Amino acid sequence: MFLRSCWKSRHKPDSGSVLVWLQLRYVALLWLCVTHLGCAGAEKTVVQKDAEFDITYNDTARSDNQTIYAFNHTVSRNRTEGVRVTVDVLSEGTESSPILFVVRQKQAVLSFQVPLILRGLYQRKYPYAHVGRTLCQPPTRALAETQYFFVDVSTLSSLGTHYQLRISRVESFTLHTDKKFSFTASPSQPQYFKYVFPDGVDTVIVKVNSEMTFPCSVMSIQDIQCPVYDLDNNVAFIGMYQTMTKKGAITVQRKDFPSNSFYVVVVVKTEDEACGGPLRFYPLRPDELIDAGNRSKTLDVVVSPAIKSEVYVMGMLFCLGIFLSFYLLTFLVACVENKRMHRRREGLLHPVDMSPAETAPLLGKPAVTPVSPYDQYGSFADNASTLSSEAITDSIASDANYGYMERSLESVTGRSRHESLSSVEEDDYDTLADIDSDKNIVRTKKYLCVSDLARKDKRVLSKKYQIYFWNIATIGVFYALPVIQLVITYQTVVNVTGNQDICYYNFLCAHPLGNLSAFNNILSNLGYVMLGLLFLLIVLQRDIIHSKALERNELNALECGIPKHFGLFYAMGTALMMEGLLSACYHVCPNYTNFQFDTSFMYMIAGLCVLKLYQKRHPDINASAYTAYACLAAVIFFSVLGVVFGKGNMVFWIVFSVIHILATLLLSTQLYYMGRWRLDSGILRRMVYVIYTDCIRQCSGPMYIDRMVLLVMGNIVNWSLAAYGLLERPNDFASYLLAIAICNLLLYFAFYIIMKLRSGERIGCMSLVCILFTAVVWGFALFFFFQGLSTWQKTPAESREHNRDCIVLSFFDDHDIWHFLSSIAMFGSFLVRVSEEGHVHVRVLDWRRTRPSVMGSPDWL
Repeated sequence: MFLRSCWKSRHKPDSGSVLVWLQLRYVALLWLCVTHLGCAGAEKTVVQKDAEFDITYNDTARSDNQTIYAFNHTVSRNRTEGVRVTVDVLSEGTESSPILFVVRQKQAVLSFQVPLILRGLYQRKYPYAHVGRTLCQPPTRALAETQYFFVDVSTLSSLGTHYQLRISRVESFTLHTDKKFSFTASPSQPQYFKYVFPDGVDTVIVKVNSEMTFPCSVMSIQDIQCPVYDLDNNVAFIGMYQTMTKKGAITVQRKDFPSNSFYVVVVVKTEDEACGGPLRFYPLRPDELIDAGNRSKTLDVVVSPAIKSEVYVMGMLFCLGIFLSFYLLTFLVACVENKRMHRRREGLLHPVDMSPAETAPLLGKPAVTPVSPYDQYGSFADNASTLSSEAITDSIASDANYGYMERSLESVTGRSRHESLSSVEEDDYDTLADIDSDKNIVRTKKYLCVSDLARKDKRVLSKKYQIYFWNIATIGVFYALPVIQLVITYQTVVNVTGNQDICYYNFLCAHPLGNLSAFNNILSNLGYVMLGLLFLLIVLQRDIIHSKALERNELNALECGIPKHFGLFYAMGTALMMEGLLSACYHVCPNYTNFQFDTSFMYMIAGLCVLKLYQKRHPDINASAYTAYACLAAVIFFSVLGVVFGKGNMVFWIVFSVIHILATLLLSTQLYYMGRWRLDSGILRRMVYVIYTDCIRQCSGPMYIDRMVLLVMGNIVNWSLAAYGLLERPNDFASYLLAIAICNLLLYFAFYIIMKLRSGERIGCMSLVCILFTAVVWGFALFFFFQGLSTWQKTPAESREHNRDCIVLSFFDDHDIWHFLSSIAMFGSFLVRVSEEGHVHVRVLDWRRTRPSVMGSPDWL
């Protein structure tokens, strides 16, 4: 009796439709009766109408009646047609008593109210009087089947609300491969389409494009199941999704969809804030409804097959082939060099025009008439006053003698070469510790030679610089392990939630492999690891050759050339390998929270390169590993602070700029005075005294002109960068900090080359080839770097506007080419330092013709 009082039908439905209705949604009828109060007191009239497709029904809904529209259509297993419900409310002021539409299907129920209220940020409410929804199409196993569905219309408004209802078929509901389809969507009229994987295609790329930047929209990939989540407030509940403005792309694999098909859902958001757009205004009252205006958007969708497994294989072989060719080329060069050195050694063993007395020093044997150590090196007091034109001419003509200054040859050769380095302590062998005044005399001379700054025991310095390698290896292990764990978690979160906005990929060229979303961006970092390992092998080979030369007491290794310490070279090679590993980790899920993974070891490489250049001419006073890595740790610390707090924060930029300028001034003072100054309470008094004596009392120029030129240029560059950061406050603080490091490195390297040529030294053929080759490769690498395929400085939707298709083998994009070229360029930059150091000890002067005044290579800052 309870149900009978609620049911007075003017049209008696057939028994089949009533049976289907009762079986599927009996509970829905109870909910309607209780909700609309038809059973609580007064009777409610229920009217059922047989309705047809593509006919617009105009009617009025009131609280005392309920209208049910009955539809039926034929569903085919081989052909899927979409069914769309379109509703318009013609009456005004219906927000307080909206019309409720409930669509009951065989395996799904869809309900919505009109006007449709969608919420935005801060609980903003946007009403939509025109609503269009596509019905979910459950799969059928029969070849053809007639399905029924009902549209129930009801309201609590006693005044009556006019509406229009129309049910239509979506003819282009199924998407076809490589065929573009255009459509229009809005927040209240979302669209979705079905795609079925064709035979032989396991992976496809779904691309959605639009000429309009705004309104912001969301594209989603969902499995074939009901309900379909196609509103702004529920589209993120299931499947994969991403926000978009003009471009959107998602790679879909067959293995993720057991039905071999999926829905492409496109939803227009109620607000543009998620895509970087502005919020127009803030409501004065919380319950105030806001007119959203026209938020319709025209879009195109196309589904294209992704690359096949053969392209993956070609990409991996291409990557391996490029970098293995460097191994082959290095092997060939090593063979040629070994053959050339063998011929040189034979020439020394069988000289044609030289006497035994002249040949002996070249072979590391004592000469017939030995030269006393004091005569050989001369005193430091007359080092600056005994220059002769003959000696200078001989020095320049003979490529200069890079003498390694020791107190005597006997003090070097007398000590056992097989003594363990573990028993050597720097404090025990520091020959300058007890003669501090001699430090001040030697290091503050106007004309310095490398021999003046290479007075400590070579084995002590070798141990000191080996610490660089062991420290960076330890840092790398402790840094890389949590990084790997974190990025695996990131990738897991992306795969589980389906949120494609977490990672900033180039979605138009992101090829998945296993659980990795962009395998090509990870593979292209292989060059850093392979070339870093090759560089370590080259350094190891030179280290072994040099050690054997020392064991043979060859004069070439004992007394000539730039002091050879390989610890920093090992550290540089390790840093290059770690850069490749961490860059690969970053590209597992690139975003602003883990960008420091990609840049930390770039800072390390830049710092180590500067230290290596400085060590070449200043082995005794170069920074220790602990000091160097502590400074680099401070740089990384500021990098993290800048990424987290630096965006638009004026206070942070003021503090950083002040620290930057102060650090530049302190480092300039340290370099200018070769460390012979003190930072204590009397520093201001001494500064005033120097200014008074050198600038006011008498106008005298700087004592070290070359150093002053470099430091002035360095201060100009760094002060300019500090001013730029303070004024512009760039969002990408990590790249800004890296630019500071690279500018200082390039400035010092240019100064090094200029001073090398100015001092009469020549650049070897191999060094020149490396410099030119590296410069060209760096130019091309930077071109591809500045293409900017994505950027986490913007929203994910804005970043996708920069996405581009692959350019090499349909597998690698512009950023992958940057990885290839930059790894080669870094390797070439390292070889410049190795080849330059290897070149300067090739030629040995006749000791008897050498004057003390030209002993040793010139020192430059």
